[in-house]
Amino acid sequence: MSSTPGTTAVRGRTADPSPVSLTAGSPRWGEKAIVGWLLLCAAFSVLVTAGIVFSLIPPTVEFFRRVAPGDFFSTDFWAPTNAGNPSFGVLRLVVGTLNVTFWALLIAIPAGLGAAIYLSEYASSRARKVLKPILEVLEGVPTVAYGFFAMTFVTPLLRDLWPTFLPGKLGEPPGIFSAASAGVVMGVMIIPTVASISQDAMSAVPSGLRQAAYGLGSTRMQVATRVVVPAALSGIVASFVLGISRAIGETMIVLLAAGASANLTFWPNDSVLTMTTFIARTSTGDIGHGTTTYYTIFAVGALLFLMTFVMNMISIALVRKFRETYE
Repeated sequence: MSSTPGTTAVRGRTADPSPVSLTAGSPRWGEKAIVGWLLLCAAFSVLVTAGIVFSLIPPTVEFFRRVAPGDFFSTDFWAPTNAGNPSFGVLRLVVGTLNVTFWALLIAIPAGLGAAIYLSEYASSRARKVLKPILEVLEGVPTVAYGFFAMTFVTPLLRDLWPTFLPGKLGEPPGIFSAASAGVVMGVMIIPTVASISQDAMSAVPSGLRQAAYGLGSTRMQVATRVVVPAALSGIVASFVLGISRAIGETMIVLLAAGASANLTFWPNDSVLTMTTFIARTSTGDIGHGTTTYYTIFAVGALLFLMTFVMNMISIALVRKFRETYE
């Protein structure tokens, strides 16, 4: 069978010599709508963040016109509502916030990472389908419920089981309000965040790395701790920083369980006043608009926003440093 020049005979047909295009000539309207919607969501997030910043700046500037920065960033007693002799030592609030956050992370990081390793490397697919949703349910529990749980169950339990044989101040049982009670419950609340993000990062590690390690005679624990965890370190670090940011910004648990005493202490059995507790208590109280106490709320809020912003920047830097790319 003959064929004309520039064509190819295929089963009695003359093939078209022009190449076939596998791409659409123009995007479909549905795709354009999806791209536009995603762009709108991203722009909305940026606008909300910018709105928060611009709403905090003017009152914060007005506060620092009335109170010297040296008086604010000091360890002086915190008493902004004292009409006769107000004091604005915000470092007491920062220390109280870090106190509760430290004890929360002491529980959340080991428990969350351990749960992630088990779900990723040890649990069967059936167990994973059951355990992971149960773990993530803890993330959906309202924080006020956690606060009442800390106040009515954890605090009495700690007072009964506190190891009084510890030396000095640490051997005194906690009172009605304590950093330990708030820290324990806050740590339980953060466990799902750390576990879920860490487990997703471990699941993204290529199975070839595991198989190579098993081929060299490694045990399952060695594979999990020396291969999978280092390979997923960027996601694990991101989960830690996200847990820290959430602990710093938590309100209801510390409002109900940590107390309102601005003590400059890292002891777990002391009552502390956190930054979020002060904002929640003062903003719902009877304070006059335009007073120094009123502007104090915005100054503390701006400092809290700055702390979480720095934590996010550290998270981005750590994720970029420890990121592993697999072809």
